[in-house]
Amino acid sequence: MEKLQIVEVTEQLNHAGTKATADIAVIAERLGFKRVNVKMDTVVESTIGKVRRQIGYYRDWKNAEQVIPNGAILLLQHPFHYKQLTRDMTLRKIKSKGVKIISIVHDVEELRAFRFNEYYRHEFDVMIELADVIIVHNDVMKKWFIKKGIDEKKIISLGIFDYLQEINLDKDIQFEKSITIAGNLDTTKCGYIAQLGKIKNVRVNLYGPNFNENLKKCKNIVYHGSFPVDEIPEKLNKGFGLVWDGESIDGCKGDSGQYLKYNNPHKLSLYLSSGLPVIIWKEAAEAKFVDKYGVGILIDCVTDVAERLNNLTNKEWESFISNVNLIKKKLANGFFAHNAINKAIDIISKENL
Repeated sequence: MEKLQIVEVTEQLNHAGTKATADIAVIAERLGFKRVNVKMDTVVESTIGKVRRQIGYYRDWKNAEQVIPNGAILLLQHPFHYKQLTRDMTLRKIKSKGVKIISIVHDVEELRAFRFNEYYRHEFDVMIELADVIIVHNDVMKKWFIKKGIDEKKIISLGIFDYLQEINLDKDIQFEKSITIAGNLDTTKCGYIAQLGKIKNVRVNLYGPNFNENLKKCKNIVYHGSFPVDEIPEKLNKGFGLVWDGESIDGCKGDSGQYLKYNNPHKLSLYLSSGLPVIIWKEAAEAKFVDKYGVGILIDCVTDVAERLNNLTNKEWESFISNVNLIKKKLANGFFAHNAINKAIDIISKENL
């Protein structure tokens, strides 16, 4: 069966928003999935810009219908965040040609809540209608899909998102009583970041865009700047990466915080692939992954970090680093997506016997 993938081409930003989808495209290409690009021709928000975008989408989806042959396997990445002229109609036409569809889920806006609207409800429904196999983040998210009425046999758990990069084998991770946060530092969206100055005896290293200059007043906070996704891993070489979200350091509160109960945060992949052990909210879905592979510490509140690090033994630290080194090689090489996509292909192949 011929294998193809739809790849949305957009601008690159200095946060993880496009890294996960770009990595999936690379991993799928290694598995023989040829790229069929759907391009955002312009990001200009004028009327002319919007018309130009939709003309480009119409052109690219028409091309996709023509180049995807009967009986092929097609890989899609969801959600599609932008309205695209003829997309749904074209996908249904492609499906009618006996094409089998693998859908990889990056976000479920119904679970993320604060962005959920009728557009995303429709986009999700179309995915469920057309997908033959769905790759979701983890077993918690899988259970949610099953409750939605999706056949368990067509759902695969990814486990964790990969983070493709060249590994620096000489990189030494130093123990430090510190936490690192890399990503969007907007305190209006991530309220807990504004409260990090309250944490005593723990250094806080921040990397990313939208830094709040008021945080420079906090003695425990150091802002290191914003870097492209392919450069940031080399910058992270001390302490623990913090996997947290929401409105408060006292538990992951609010819609974005509660989303951690279901999703695979890309921060986790960044930290582990950079060689850092992690500290994660114990109610997060990926806390099970962290505990299973022995790559970090589970906490209730960020205020617990100081005591936990004070009691950390050399043996524990060395164990964390040893375990992280095993996982980071898998993440850097695309092991988890490679495995999940192959499972999806196997399911489709068996159905066709």
